[in-house]
Amino acid sequence: MANQTQIDQIAERVERLLVRYEELQRTNALLSKQVDTLTQERDSLKSRLSAARARVDALLERLPDMAATGSPKGSA
Repeated sequence: MANQTQIDQIAERVERLLVRYEELQRTNALLSKQVDTLTQERDSLKSRLSAARARVDALLERLPDMAATGSPKGSA
């Protein structure tokens, strides 16, 4: 009888482990999906930042050189 009880306890524990394993698999799948989504978002933001920097650089190139105009820096 003691052996049967021990076997039942082991079987119950194995069942709980299997349930936990399935939960962890689902959690891992969700986290992997979130990582993919965040990676795409990061790449998009990096691309937008690069484009914005290029626009700012282009605007700075169009500004007159303060030394060439003779205006002191910071005056209006």
